[in-house]
Amino acid sequence: MSDDMTDDRRNEPPDLGPLCAALRAIKTEEEGERFLRDLLTPGEMKTLTERWRVAGLLAEGGHSYREISEMTGASTTTVTRVSRFLTQEPWQGYRLILQRLKEATS
Repeated sequence: MSDDMTDDRRNEPPDLGPLCAALRAIKTEEEGERFLRDLLTPGEMKTLTERWRVAGLLAEGGHSYREISEMTGASTTTVTRVSRFLTQEPWQGYRLILQRLKEATS
């Protein structure tokens, strides 16, 4: 296989379907934690939990990007990126799940 073909495949969007199906199969928080600990490296876990915390703080409001960066350890670039996904990007995944979790606790 040529390097050009390998590069082309790396640029394709990932097929998230099988991973989404696996996440839907999780029944408890403990199962979710076990699955994520197997699936992710420690660095990936840190990155994902950091982004999720940033999303929650941004949605909550009342904090500057710098404050959120200091509270979470995330860079201000990460805070800005998460903010963009909360407000401008079309998928609105953060917003959807934050809203569902808010409704579940109400």
